[in-house]
Amino acid sequence: MLKLLNRKDETVAEYDVTLSESMMPELLERPNALAQLVENVIQQVLEAQVGEHLGADRYERTDERNGYRERQIYTRVGPITLRVPQTRDGSFSSDVFSRYRRSEQAFVLGLMEMVVNGVSTRKVNEITESLCGTSFSKSTVSRLAMNLDVRVNTFLSRRIDDTYPFLVVDALFTKSRCDDRVLSKALLIVGGIKSDGYRDILGVSIGDTESAATWNELFAALKRRGLRGVDFAISDDHAGLVEAIGKQFTGATWQRCQVHLMRNMLGHCPSRHRSALAAAAKLIFASTDVQEARRHRDDLVKQFSKVAPKAVACLEDGF
Repeated sequence: MLKLLNRKDETVAEYDVTLSESMMPELLERPNALAQLVENVIQQVLEAQVGEHLGADRYERTDERNGYRERQIYTRVGPITLRVPQTRDGSFSSDVFSRYRRSEQAFVLGLMEMVVNGVSTRKVNEITESLCGTSFSKSTVSRLAMNLDVRVNTFLSRRIDDTYPFLVVDALFTKSRCDDRVLSKALLIVGGIKSDGYRDILGVSIGDTESAATWNELFAALKRRGLRGVDFAISDDHAGLVEAIGKQFTGATWQRCQVHLMRNMLGHCPSRHRSALAAAAKLIFASTDVQEARRHRDDLVKQFSKVAPKAVACLEDGF
């Protein structure tokens, strides 16, 4: 029994898939045995789906069937060829292929990333041949990238209906190809946490730099999409970011990210003292109340004020 989950309404469809005992030894003796097995299973699913769609088994006579068309797809176990059932009114379609397209897009764009990072075309082709038994043309890569862009834009413009009391905000710099140049771009990321602890990526934006203006623009876009109820925002101490949080989420509490604070402290600490400093700082972060945190802070200051004064100053500023 094979179960497929429909992501739209979270329903589960069950299909009986049969593999005869006589078929298995024959399949396993072939060099592409796993691909043949996958092909056999998916073909049975297609037959079950069209039968369900028409209300008739493929062996029953019905005027609504209109033969088959072959479709080859490239999987991680090699290329497989499926005979896709057709109906006279063209009403039958299977979600098998939409699931596959998402997987194929991610795979091909992974190959694209290798090209961007300098892997030669010959090497990419060798990897593709090894994984899929075939190579992808430039037109295929371009088409898949365009299709994936549509999905990404839909995700980033979706309506935000839930309430997110907590925001976790950060930026990273990445290389981006613009025309004939490779430039460093700021990738701004906003994550939201619901009151039950569930996390979502709410928004992503690429800008020339990380500034109050770019963060303001992203936060304003999130509010237009429905973001509300923000009580707490966590980020590093980038001045433009902190300014934008205060402007766009009036009344929300801002806290400096402990991970960034720890990195800043360790960056100012001699290497031979970093492990001890990190252990002492973790005691502060794990405190159950502010009085306990202050006691651990005072202990850290006393221990490291002479050997790592800049790290101590960083902690006191962050505290």
